Amino acid sequence: QVQLVESGGGLVQPGGSLRLSCAASGFTFISYTMSWYRQAPGKEREFVARINTSGGITNYADSVRGRFTISRDNAKNMVYLQMNSLKPEDTAVYYCNVPTRGYWGQGTQVTVSS
Repeated sequence: QVQLVESGGGLVQPGGSLRLSCAASGFTFISYTMSWYRQAPGKEREFVARINTSGGITNYADSVRGRFTISRDNAKNMVYLQMNSLKPEDTAVYYCNVPTRGYWGQGTQVTVSS
């Protein structure tokens, strides 16, 4: 049974940081590119970041490049999203995703507000 379980969300002030985690199970994690997406209230889900199987290639949305860092630990079947210099417009539910398989987690809420 495939599972993607996100954690680490919460309420943070503008300029603050959060680290999201995604625990993967039920598939061969090391064989798959992993992604993070987000969905803000009233908006469509959007791409945030992607990391290839080895972790050597990453891609980011323009809106987060330079502030967010995606990483993975293949020994632990984990993918992370380090988010720095957070802005109110980063407020959203953040989802872990296996893009080539259509697997999604349940999401974790990130709220950036003073």
